[in-house]
Amino acid sequence: MTTTELRGADDEEMLDTLTLGRRIRHLRTERGMTLDDLASAVGRAPSQVSMLENGKREAKLGVLQSVARALEVPLDELLSTEAPTGRAAQEIALERAQRGPLFRSLGLPSFRVGKSISDEALETILGLQRELERLHRERAATPEEARRANTRLRTVMRAKNNYFPELEVHAKTLLAAVGHAGGPLSQRVASDLAAHLGFSLHYVKDLPQTTRSVTDLKNGRIYLPLGASVSRDPRSALLQALASFVLGNPEPKDYGEFLAQRVETNYLAAALLIPEAGAVTFLREAKELKQLSVEDLRDAFAVSYETAAHRFTNLATEHLGIPVHFLKVHESGTILKAYENDSAAFPTDALGAVEGQLVCRQWSARQVFDVEDRFSPYHQYTDKPAGTYWCTSAIQSTPQGDFSLSVGTPFATAKWFRGRDTVNRRVSTCPDEACCRRAPADLSAKWEQFSWPSARLNSSLLAAMPSGTFPGVDSTEVFQFLETHAPVAAS
Repeated sequence: MTTTELRGADDEEMLDTLTLGRRIRHLRTERGMTLDDLASAVGRAPSQVSMLENGKREAKLGVLQSVARALEVPLDELLSTEAPTGRAAQEIALERAQRGPLFRSLGLPSFRVGKSISDEALETILGLQRELERLHRERAATPEEARRANTRLRTVMRAKNNYFPELEVHAKTLLAAVGHAGGPLSQRVASDLAAHLGFSLHYVKDLPQTTRSVTDLKNGRIYLPLGASVSRDPRSALLQALASFVLGNPEPKDYGEFLAQRVETNYLAAALLIPEAGAVTFLREAKELKQLSVEDLRDAFAVSYETAAHRFTNLATEHLGIPVHFLKVHESGTILKAYENDSAAFPTDALGAVEGQLVCRQWSARQVFDVEDRFSPYHQYTDKPAGTYWCTSAIQSTPQGDFSLSVGTPFATAKWFRGRDTVNRRVSTCPDEACCRRAPADLSAKWEQFSWPSARLNSSLLAAMPSGTFPGVDSTEVFQFLETHAPVAAS
């Protein structure tokens, strides 16, 4: 896997059901076939073929091969990413726009894009859509670049079920090289990995505040902070530094590449801490007993809850067939990290970004903050517009505040988890404002005209993303640090 692959492509560059459907419809009508004719030829109901042509259903390879034979075209021609006509390209663009987060945020009803819409009207509507997107990009400025990059990256991770086999191979090769047979990865073995890769470790008191580690590639040194943080696993910073070296990451050209590299290094570091083979065996045995638990995975491999939760999302779908979602939420209700491949509907802004949005108060990610017992995991079923989900949440306390870490799954697969028998249940109708974003009518009537709160604004709310090759890192401070600690050459 390359960073380019991890960054993914824009929706317009990906083969989608809309383009496929338009090509099937174009080829069918070009051959004078009715919908019933094609349905009969492929052994499917006309309604199923209609949904395929309207881009509302993904077809299996076998069905597509049957369609290609019926239309007397090679499969490659059927799967071409090009729209069959210019008009079809515009219709696809408008359909895609209606399915996007910007259109949904406007609260406008969707409409069928058919022949009754003239070319001029179609072009006008698309022009308005493009102008809205341009205005959002213009107003978003630099901070929104990061949010768009996060959105693209999350799409790629979802498509791969957050599982990257190439990184698993890297981890397996490295662990074999130092003779790690399984179980928790000790600090000694982590140090052996560094030595195997040609690095010596140096623990210092004056590590630049904007860094977790500094690697001196010229002299084969890795500098780490002296003294362990209560909120950090001392192995993580070292393993992430080693992962970056192993992957041969170049200096990132933009924030999107920086973010993709960070995901890669975090993934490889977690795969070293929780090796795939041992973890999969452990999780399969737990599934057999219907006792899957993030806490047990944490304890079995002596890692943090957050590392165990992340690693669970890597392996759950690929090896256990369980779709999942993950959330890291600040005590204020703001999302810091999110991942899903189970259709859990996270709140998004008009551009589809999740980070920075407020989670519904009824979700376990918020409810857990009100639980007195913070040492035990909190389990909850939540009835959402998309269905019922089971979730387990835990609190992580850091110098930056408290955070909830949540792993969830649809109701149908909750049966494999410990805590599935919880009686905690909530109903969420978000994004309907009446769910939790609008005050009750009686309170509004009583206080709306008599309140004037003073908002606590984040100091960086209006700030641009930190500039530089590595956002937020003071390069001058790093270079001065390396100069101070560089070994003295023998005279």
